[in-house]
Amino acid sequence: MTDLPPPFRRATPKDASALVDFVDMAGEGLASHIWARNAQPGESVAEIGRRRALREEGSFSYRNSVVVDEGSGAVAALIGYALPDAPEPIGPDFPPMFVPLQELENMACGTWYINVLAAYPEHRGKGYGTKMIDIAQALSEQAGRKGLSLIVPDANAGARRLYARAGFREVAARPMVKEDWVNPGTDWLLLLRD
Repeated sequence: MTDLPPPFRRATPKDASALVDFVDMAGEGLASHIWARNAQPGESVAEIGRRRALREEGSFSYRNSVVVDEGSGAVAALIGYALPDAPEPIGPDFPPMFVPLQELENMACGTWYINVLAAYPEHRGKGYGTKMIDIAQALSEQAGRKGLSLIVPDANAGARRLYARAGFREVAARPMVKEDWVNPGTDWLLLLRD
């Protein structure tokens, strides 16, 4: 899917700062929490996020992103990619916070994974989320994937309603490992759509 109808477009490096915002919104602050723990002296969380967004490869990259641009920059984004066909190993050195997330991803092998679907608050309720799920479906089909997958915190009722309306079903849950991250959720939920 190379041609996207306006206001949708492929992200560019100029969208890096907005992508950082969307990743943090969708992850309910988990990204900034992790980046803050890994920051070097004098390095801001935003700088770490922008550096990651500007990568040419990796799950969080502008290359895996579609944005909504109403004329003055990104106001919403979809970040997604094909999950591998085989489970990723979870060894003893795997960060504990991410073990439940990886366990759930491993149950969705071969799907196209929606890592981020977010909009600035003033741009919510315009139907962009539903339209970006449609774009994700087209990208999934183009990549030969067997459906869509995503992971959402159980406490995010709004996102769960959106995904249920879009035909996703909850198929598995894993308890969150929060360490010192504050979030009202208890479990991560894996949602699939064929």
